[in-house]
Parts: sequence; structure tokens; C-alpha cells
Amino acid sequence: MEYREITKGVEVPVLGLGTWGMGGRETPDKARDSETVTAIRMALELGLTHLDTAEYYGAGHAEELVGEAIEGWDREKLFITSKVWHNHLRREDLLHSMKASLGRLGVDHVDLYLVHWPNPSVPLKETMAAMEECIRQGHTRFIGVSNFSAQLMEEAQGHLKDARLIANQVQYSLLDQKPRMELLPACRRMGVSLVAYRPLERGAIIETPNAVMDEIAGARGKTRVQVALNWLISQEGVFAIPKSTNPVHLMEFMGAIGWRLTEEEQRRLSDAYR
Repeated sequence: MEYREITKGVEVPVLGLGTWGMGGRETPDKARDSETVTAIRMALELGLTHLDTAEYYGAGHAEELVGEAIEGWDREKLFITSKVWHNHLRREDLLHSMKASLGRLGVDHVDLYLVHWPNPSVPLKETMAAMEECIRQGHTRFIGVSNFSAQLMEEAQGHLKDARLIANQVQYSLLDQKPRMELLPACRRMGVSLVAYRPLERGAIIETPNAVMDEIAGARGKTRVQVALNWLISQEGVFAIPKSTNPVHLMEFMGAIGWRLTEEEQRRLSDAYR
């Protein structure tokens, strides 16, 4: 596995495992629980020890599945991220959500806690104060945001007294390159890592014809999936969290690490999908 600093002195895998859709979407779905737990454990064995989940996923059931999957694992070797939903950003609601997530995960802390989506009806100052309180109480090591613009991310940091945001998790892929314009430069300026969710656009990158992708993948002896993921992690400060419960796909993800596209290949891919 390849590692990169997500914040100073803390290295995590450049590829993690997303869990949206595992255990249901907006409501719990327990039909494939055994398969899902097995898949998460396989991902961990492969080195995908950066696990991303949220209280919203399956109304908390995804967190329960992650909790079951990590039983027996050395907690210090895992980097667990969870997120608080946008209707729980008042202080008391946020602290309650934090503790509920820990209970479902079966851990005494997460490594990173994110505000899942901004909510303009709740003062950002109140939310950030509650996030800092989560650090002080030992519920999370680090905090960050998700789906925040560059301007809103900077505003959120401005409300923090002692902590710093370490990550902004956003949709980012060859098919959605908007973060490259303003957000990624702002992240680098602020020392914030960018975590790319939906890096394969739910399979659209595989299905969308593209001659440049096929040329580069063929020359490299890689699949489209592996090239698309490598395009992301070849960029400074970028991590990716693809999601799958398919063992074949999990193995395929691993072919995205241990090599790098050249700057010219990255540019050609960017232009071809823009």
C-alpha cells in the first residue's frame, strides 16, 4: 500500500474504502450484511485501512457494519472517518451524533470527523465550536468538512480557535474536475487534504468511450479503473475512496498504486475528459 500524509506526521493509505450504499442508503438494508462485512475485511487485508463512513449511510447501519468488520483489528492501524449529517449541526445535536456514531462503530474515537454538508440555517461558528469540542472530549483526533466550497472552507477554519481542518471530502474524478479550478489550490494553500469520493463516477468512467484513456491504459497495461484512480492520487494532497463489495473490484483497485502517470499523461487525460 502507498501512504501519504493527510496532516503533518500522520500517514494514511492514498486509497481508502468508501461505504455509501453499504447497509442501505437512506434507510437500513440488512439483506447483504454478511457479504458486506466480508468485503470490508478483505479490503482491510489488502491494505485499504482508511475507512470512510457516515451516520447518514443506511441510517447508521453502514457504521454498524464497519464496526463489525473491524472487530479484532489493531485499532492503531486503522484510520476511520465518519460524518455528521447537515440537520445535526447545532451543538447538542452534533455531540449526540458523534457519540451515536462511536457506539455504532464500537470504538472510543474516530480519526477524522467531518461536517457532511454545509447548512446555512445553522451558524457555522456554532458548528465549528462543537467540532472542536469533539476533539477536546477525545471523540475524534481530527476534524474536517465535506462538500464545502473554498470560500466556505476558509470561513470554517476562521471560526476554529485551537484546531485546524485537515480534510475536505468532495466529489472529484476525471468526469467531474471542478475541484481543480479553485478548491484544490485552496486546500494546498491551507494545508488541507482533498479526499475524492465517487472517483469512478459509479462506473461511468468505465462505460464512457474515451480514446485517450484507452491508449494510456493499454500502454500502461492497466485498466480504466486503475488509470482513473492513479490520475487522482498522482496529484499532490489528493486521496481517493472508491467503494465496492466485489472482491474482483477490490483487487483491481490495488493496481492503481505503486506507479504514477507522467505529467503529460495526466494533462492528456484531463483534457480528454474535460
